[in-house]
Amino acid sequence: GSEEPQRERVVGADGSARTQRREGCKRHLETRFGEVIVTRRGYGGRGLESVFPLDAELNLPPDKYSHGLREVVLQEVVGGSFDEAVEHLARAGGGRMAKRQAEEVAVHLSQDFDAFYAQPLTLPQASGDEGNLLVISADGKGIVMHPNGLREATRRAMERAEHKQHTRLSPGEKKNRKRMATVVSVYEVAPYPRTPAQILDPQHQSAGKRPTPQNKRTWARVEADQGTVIEQAFFESVRRDPDQKMRWVVLTDGQEDLLRQVAAAAKRYKVDIVLVQDFVHVLEYLWSAAYALHPHDAEAREGWVMDRASAILQGRAQDVAVGLRRAATRKQLSQSARKPVDKAADYIDNNQERLRYDQVLVHGLPIATGVIEGACRHLVKDRMDITGARWGLQRAEAILKLRSLKISGDLPAYLAFHFAQEHKRHYPGPPIPLAAHEAA
Repeated sequence: GSEEPQRERVVGADGSARTQRREGCKRHLETRFGEVIVTRRGYGGRGLESVFPLDAELNLPPDKYSHGLREVVLQEVVGGSFDEAVEHLARAGGGRMAKRQAEEVAVHLSQDFDAFYAQPLTLPQASGDEGNLLVISADGKGIVMHPNGLREATRRAMERAEHKQHTRLSPGEKKNRKRMATVVSVYEVAPYPRTPAQILDPQHQSAGKRPTPQNKRTWARVEADQGTVIEQAFFESVRRDPDQKMRWVVLTDGQEDLLRQVAAAAKRYKVDIVLVQDFVHVLEYLWSAAYALHPHDAEAREGWVMDRASAILQGRAQDVAVGLRRAATRKQLSQSARKPVDKAADYIDNNQERLRYDQVLVHGLPIATGVIEGACRHLVKDRMDITGARWGLQRAEAILKLRSLKISGDLPAYLAFHFAQEHKRHYPGPPIPLAAHEAA
């Protein structure tokens, strides 16, 4: 008789033996199919927490929501609002979860993001071709935050603004309510030489098929500051190309802060980079100037922009800047009316170094961050700008991480990694050895 409890001795993660066995211990688990009751055997001892070997074997979470249900919630909140996710569960008729819990689950699910990307890289080589380009592109996008989720300077500006009587803001304007999310993309691509005509006229037959970006990873962070995210982009790039065999290109919108961070990171990592200004931003400035110079003639505007864009792509940015200021003077525009024209000329002057498109096109480097523009829209705007959404910092960061994983195609691999990490967190130490097996 004294043999029986000894044979069933179970050692917990704390190293203490549990000798009291209890059958039929029940726990509730909310799964994607509804609530189930899990019955399993428990082992305890005086003053010790009970241990359930089956929980560890099934990797059951400490709370009542199963991994399967968490995955369903994740797929929903990545695309739509938390309210919609909760409604989806109710309609599906399986497991349920309240909105507050869904938010907590999303934050919890995103916690292994950095650890996942810090793993050694197992990327298929883009083509093994050292002639490839390694492209980093970066941009910022504002997210409307709860006051307590704003950065200190923004929060103070917001408080100051509330003391003053402000004229009503136009729709879409939310002064001092936004916190910038930084979106970065890292990918590899073969060079693709083009002429200005091929860029400006989509009908123009280009030389060969446009190469597809390979091994693209895109992510956005709102909690971390811009410098940290740029640092991550360089870290990711070094991970891919430690000996800098590829040609590194950094595409930006010319925002001064961003350029400073990029230059600092390149220096720290001792890498050579080619900085290219995103041509889409240049076009935006030209269009604003065109509206100031030709307010009533759409056709003239279109032709004017095409001519200036063509000149800039041919490497004549300086001439365009001079011409802009002359045109505003010739038209005798008032100080305020010529503002967009001067702004465009200043933009070109300040960014000349990065507007050498003639050389950039010959070497086949990309000139537009279509990748990142799309990512900003898709990753940040489409989800974070849901009408009336006000974001707490933790939730905003969690959703951006989960969307980043999905867009980069890493979500299935990440979930496997996350659930393995969960096992280590909740069931530390080796799997609980059953003394019965040892005796046998």
